[in-house]
Amino acid sequence: MGKLHSKIKHNTYKYRTEGYLEENSSVKVVQEYKPAHTDAVSSVTALNSAICVSGGKDKMVVAYNWKSGDILKKFKGHEGEITKVACVLGSNQFFSASRDKTAIMWEFNGNLQPAQQFPGHDMVVTGLAVNPDSSQICTGSRDNTLCLWDVSTGECLQKVTISRNLVTHLCWIPREPLILQTSEDKIIRIWDSRGLQVAHRFPIKQHIQTYCDVSPDGYNCISCSSGFEGEGCEATLWDLRQTRSKICEYKGHFQTVTSCVFLPIELIPTPAIATSSFDSKVKIWNRDTGACLFTLPLDGSGPLTSLAVCDLSFLLCASFNSGIHLLKINNIKGLQMQEVANF
Repeated sequence: MGKLHSKIKHNTYKYRTEGYLEENSSVKVVQEYKPAHTDAVSSVTALNSAICVSGGKDKMVVAYNWKSGDILKKFKGHEGEITKVACVLGSNQFFSASRDKTAIMWEFNGNLQPAQQFPGHDMVVTGLAVNPDSSQICTGSRDNTLCLWDVSTGECLQKVTISRNLVTHLCWIPREPLILQTSEDKIIRIWDSRGLQVAHRFPIKQHIQTYCDVSPDGYNCISCSSGFEGEGCEATLWDLRQTRSKICEYKGHFQTVTSCVFLPIELIPTPAIATSSFDSKVKIWNRDTGACLFTLPLDGSGPLTSLAVCDLSFLLCASFNSGIHLLKINNIKGLQMQEVANF
């Protein structure tokens, strides 16, 4: 953090500002933009095709133009570290959760004050999901509870507690009134938002489940796990349709896997997912075979905390020590992924 706006670092390829890889070059230029945060970044998501939203240990929520490297707005309202940020892609609204036990709604085109607040948990809020029309959010906490909220009024519509259900992540399933949830009790649950009741439980895993994501078609989901020295440290693909069974596992990280996302089908000919880990590596996997297609080490970044797809060719990766990394995926001459900017 605290890097100069114009600082550039070198590695193995060269990146030109128009976004193409320059062939036969031994130099890679990573553009260093003004840092979005002054401390570790815990979560990042794409608001639209040019703007991302992130939250960090500095208690700030930041809207950033990742294409130009400009900080657009900083939102201050939480009294504790930001744990999650979430939104519906293309919306004007986005949400943040915090160690201060609350969630907040912000409006990008509004002022810098909270547009709505959602207090009600007794411990840190660690899960945050938004329904497709942004009319409801679901929050989860280390207090073993899930809360369903009306966005317009801030009213808590439902609150459910399950013993030992220390929520780690929440994700709304597209086109369904269903919410996917991972937990420290190693169980992945599907909740029906219409009564906030458990609709399905996947077979229990061997390690804490840290994160989850749902494919855009709503047919599959992935979860990832904690671990150490290669034990655990995997991602798992599940069927969300009739069988709801395990399809494939992705093993190759050496520390806790913190984030997993489906990659756009237009980007790579074969269906693929990406994962990030405390081992400072981002990996791309063949979704169907489990083969690792590419590994990108982000040396010096410290633990990686969050991934977000920001358009058909770029990923955002948040880190403990070096802000947010912009990663370009290229499949013109064999799959490549490289860091092209940092902020």
